[in-house]
Amino acid sequence: MKHIDETLSVKEIAKKAYEASGFIANAGSRTKLNIFKTLRGLLIENKKIIASENAKDVEEAKSRGLSKPMLDRLVISDKTFDSIIESIEDVMKIDDPVGEIERIGTRPNGLMVGKMRIPLGVIGIIYESRPNVTIDASILCLLSGNAVILRGGSEAINSNKILASFVSKSLEINGLPSETVSIVPYTDRSAVKELISQNKYIDLIIPRGGEGLISFVTENSKIPVIKHDKGICHIYVDKYADIEKSLGVIINAKAQRPSVCNALETLLVHSAVSEKFMPEMLRELKKNNVEVRADGEIWHIFKDKFNFIVPASDADWDTEYLNLTLSVKSVKNMDEAIKHIKLHGSNHTEAILTENYTRALEFIRKVNSSCVLINASTRFNDGFELGLGAEIGISTSKIHAFGPMGAKELTSSKFIVFGNYQERL
Repeated sequence: MKHIDETLSVKEIAKKAYEASGFIANAGSRTKLNIFKTLRGLLIENKKIIASENAKDVEEAKSRGLSKPMLDRLVISDKTFDSIIESIEDVMKIDDPVGEIERIGTRPNGLMVGKMRIPLGVIGIIYESRPNVTIDASILCLLSGNAVILRGGSEAINSNKILASFVSKSLEINGLPSETVSIVPYTDRSAVKELISQNKYIDLIIPRGGEGLISFVTENSKIPVIKHDKGICHIYVDKYADIEKSLGVIINAKAQRPSVCNALETLLVHSAVSEKFMPEMLRELKKNNVEVRADGEIWHIFKDKFNFIVPASDADWDTEYLNLTLSVKSVKNMDEAIKHIKLHGSNHTEAILTENYTRALEFIRKVNSSCVLINASTRFNDGFELGLGAEIGISTSKIHAFGPMGAKELTSSKFIVFGNYQERL
């Protein structure tokens, strides 16, 4: 394990990352592939050490009373470890975007004009809980030719440090500076504030976490920010929905893994099918231990037969529960559903369930979240599921990147021009 220097200031860490960024920007695809192969081997070889460091974090988190959703994100189970290895293997299959030339064409004067993909430079990633982000962020930034500075949450400090140390070792073994991937080893909030002030050395900040973290970074950063904000995700059950098929989609979206950002938080049901649809839906939600917070109309109709539902408050429509709680609202038509999404959504993920193709197209045209689905679970808004391989997160910012961010979304482009000694007239 490479020792992490805990004497460096955040500014010194940023400067070293900046100095290392030129090496990874010019590294070839084969070098990157070798780094990933080395990293995969080191992680598998040291699985017990990783588990031991993660256990320290879990024990400390339990003693601090960390919530169940946060604990779920923190634990590196065998399944989580396998997914980390799978992410590396998936990235190894992705085409290197750096140097890719696109949209080349010839001007009337004979100049050939195109655009070439280039790295962003140095990326600072600030995240909470999930240690697997340490690996996902590292490998995606490396594939896209960027240096990266990682600042994970205090609850996962031991896990993040051990994982980052193996990334650094993989870089060194393959002849690149270990500082290409750095971790801020300090857990106090002042380290975040210092990191987001290093505009001389860092080109982009990506925060992933709770509303408090996102707000703090957005309000205080001197560096451009791409937000990976909360996921208040909606499913609208249209009056033309297939009721039986809709039940399974909704349970999957809510209950498969409720602690993630693409889990369903609000269900909107067309009033024309409410009395037919809701009894079956409520029975399925109860089977899956989902607490229902319903609007007045649904609550009054079903409260006597289904005593586990409670009235929704105004705040519920703006809440990302991250647990087995679901808000349910009756709407008169699709326009009302869309209006509700615009008012309370977070630009993350929305879906419509309908057999009417025209209405489906109208919904995806009018709803401008990062991913809009027809007859599918919100859980599919994920880089792997959408064919990007691993992802750095789901951007809820519309500028530069929107939705799951893979390697290509971590690059920019520059104009390139091929001439034959032309002079401008």
